[in-house]
Amino acid sequence: MVVLDSAHRHGYGDEDIHHAIRNRIATHDMDGYEMIVGPTPTGELIEVAVNRLDQAFHAMRARSQYLPRR
Repeated sequence: MVVLDSAHRHGYGDEDIHHAIRNRIATHDMDGYEMIVGPTPTGELIEVAVNRLDQAFHAMRARSQYLPRR
């Protein structure tokens, strides 16, 4: 997986992004990409958008609409 520069905009590094993807707790199919929610190595939940070319292009603190419902 390639992490594009745009994914670093909110301060998350490659390690945070890869960890969240490997340990995902939710995946949402969007129009042309997936929104993945998972933890960073410190446990913070982030959302990561991955396009069909297997490129992570967005990462930020997970918003409530992407968190799993209880």
